[in-house]
Amino acid sequence: MGDQTLDERVSELESRLGYSFGRRGHVETALTHKSLANEHTPQLPHNERMEFLGDAVVSLVVGHLLMAAHPEWSEGELSKARSALVSATGLADVALSLDLGDALRLGRGEERTGGRSKPSILADGFEALAAALYLDGGYDAAFEVLSRLFLPRLEGALRGGVDRDPKTHLQERIQAIYKQAPCYELVSTDGPEHDLRFTVELRVTGVPLAIGVGRTKKEAEQRAAAAVLARVAEGERLEDLLQAHCP
Repeated sequence: MGDQTLDERVSELESRLGYSFGRRGHVETALTHKSLANEHTPQLPHNERMEFLGDAVVSLVVGHLLMAAHPEWSEGELSKARSALVSATGLADVALSLDLGDALRLGRGEERTGGRSKPSILADGFEALAAALYLDGGYDAAFEVLSRLFLPRLEGALRGGVDRDPKTHLQERIQAIYKQAPCYELVSTDGPEHDLRFTVELRVTGVPLAIGVGRTKKEAEQRAAAAVLARVAEGERLEDLLQAHCP
């Protein structure tokens, strides 16, 4: 971020998405928060209207994925799972996995108050990004990208895992097995004063399991926990992960 141009930030986001926009206008608007738009005369286009469309796109894709993955679920179960996945917390979690905050265009006030890591701004930005995918490449493009982001999260949705933050969710699972909480150790703090990066190491029973990096220690801890949960969602067992990391 820092001195990066908008074009560079969009290119890096495209790499994380696995998708290249044919027209940059939609994604640039999706990344523009109203706090920046209000600082310009004439006002810049911003992402509020795109949130409206993106909300519908994300709900449709997630509903499609849930019905295909669980034909045995009732309408109530499907609705509960979808609500968890498309909640502000759920969408902010997906946005964090994309480092979407790094690409957002914020006004000076939001920048100073940590807007890049605010769950509400991340969730809204993700909805706008989903709209940009739809407007640029149609439903097929949006479905392909969003499927990759949401498929690993489907199973936890009905159990309520998505409604909790990753750190809380992982702590509950680890305490159920080992009767102790995971430990987060600050490894380093890097970067200039206005753009610090905190690196933490997540340990369970003394075994290092994951590294997380964020603009605050709390954000770094959440990312470390999310990294472990992502591996569990892909089929690995916590016990096996610990054994694999034992010296």
